[in-house]
Amino acid sequence: MDQVDVIAVTGTCTPERARYAAQHAETSSRTLVTAARIGMSPDPVAEAQALIPWTDQPGGSVVEFPAAIPPTEIIGRFAHPASTGRLVGLTCVVDAMHLLDDLAREDYVVRPGEDGDREFRSRALATATQIEYATTVVLAGWEPLPTPDLSVVLAVVSALSPRARIRLDPAPFPAPEVAVPMPAVQDRPGWIAVLNHDFAPHMTDARVAAAHIESTRPFHPARLSLLLDEIEQGRFGTILRSAGFCRLATRPGVTAHWEHVGAMLSFPPVASDGDLGDDEELLTAGHDLAFFGLDLDRAALGRALDAASLTDDEFAAGPDAWATYEDPFPAWEDVPG
Repeated sequence: MDQVDVIAVTGTCTPERARYAAQHAETSSRTLVTAARIGMSPDPVAEAQALIPWTDQPGGSVVEFPAAIPPTEIIGRFAHPASTGRLVGLTCVVDAMHLLDDLAREDYVVRPGEDGDREFRSRALATATQIEYATTVVLAGWEPLPTPDLSVVLAVVSALSPRARIRLDPAPFPAPEVAVPMPAVQDRPGWIAVLNHDFAPHMTDARVAAAHIESTRPFHPARLSLLLDEIEQGRFGTILRSAGFCRLATRPGVTAHWEHVGAMLSFPPVASDGDLGDDEELLTAGHDLAFFGLDLDRAALGRALDAASLTDDEFAAGPDAWATYEDPFPAWEDVPG
């Protein structure tokens, strides 16, 4: 059976997402699979893949996904050779009026699981990652925004996803989609572009900035905890998103993924030094981070991150001394290795 071309539609604002998915399916002659139809399944992606072979439209399908489904899961599952659908676009619909608020929200989107279990995911993180991996970002309800505010929103989206195509809805002029099959491995997010020294957003604004800050020294966890409070209080400007890799001195030999949006921050472990192959390099020896924000004081932020890292004397003392340092962060349950 031939694969069906699929446009996935994501977004944490349900009415805007559902309206755009239905509109796009109609105008592009594609069969619509709604989030309401697949959302009660413990595996909405598998449910969608079971439905799309029954499409009766020449353009394929538009699949609207519930907010709790990570875009990386959608991309990876549809890239599998056995998938019934071929993902040719990932459209994220955002509420332009409330995007900055959505990136600061502290509530969760919920995904049903097996046996009545539920999986909770930060709504702010879901909003950020859906933008980051999108091939197209649609700004819904943009008309009431004053021009300076719209400029900021456009620049934030372009910074988070510098390779995405940005569309306004309602659109002031037609802009047909370009269908391009999406491989499983993606480097679309702006934070990856910053770390790779390949950051070139199409739209900019004087208030919106990105910063790349790196060091070869691991963090002192207690000082880092204090710094995070200062970041949340806005000492360095409004930091909307930061991501990258870091090490905590109290947990040697393991690299963590720095994952931050708004008030949500986590450091899940992603790599152990003992698992590195002969031709592989450390993700970082200290920290390698990308920051995105409004009115960002990059110099002050860089100095503060340096101050939260080990001093010369602390670094020279070695891991046995580091193990005695205060570490206020939650213990890791699953460490690679």
